[in-house]
Amino acid sequence: MSSTTTAKKTQRRGRGARERILAAAAPLFAQQGINATGMEQVAEAAPVSKRTLYAHFPLKSDLVIAHLRELAASGLTLESVLTREDLDPRERILRLFDPPAPDANPVRGCPFIDAAVEFPDPLSEIHTYACEQKLLMAQLVTELATELGAAEPAALAEQLVTLADGAASRAMVLNQPDYGRHARTAAEILLDRAARH
Repeated sequence: MSSTTTAKKTQRRGRGARERILAAAAPLFAQQGINATGMEQVAEAAPVSKRTLYAHFPLKSDLVIAHLRELAASGLTLESVLTREDLDPRERILRLFDPPAPDANPVRGCPFIDAAVEFPDPLSEIHTYACEQKLLMAQLVTELATELGAAEPAALAEQLVTLADGAASRAMVLNQPDYGRHARTAAEILLDRAARH
């Protein structure tokens, strides 16, 4: 076997292990919280050796950041609806208030807010990344509000994302997946009012 073939096999195994680690970490972080989930528990669930786990993620913060990046890229977060080309701008905004998928149990709210709460130091890498995602959400809503002709799109966007994040948090605390319906009504009023100005 050539050294090139061996290297390719090693790379495939490495990618497979990394993917298994992230796949194992995601439900543990969602169900238990990030700080309550130990690296040994992730290694056992993956399953990989601790040596393999630390080869891919030398620090737990490395694993958390990779997990959050994967979530952001997955299209499964609240914010992902804002970039859907098959929906008009108003519908994209209102979809922020849809209940999560039926298999998303228990209700966990926004993973970026959850991460920021668990890592409250605003200078920490995890908190900073969570903040970037929430700012991106506001930027995307601002762009949609601009398309809708709102007189003050940035202000409207802040109101709408505050409603969306608040609804997601209350849905989690109350374990009511459809709690967003209350905020959706308020969002419709804000959008109608902005359209009239």
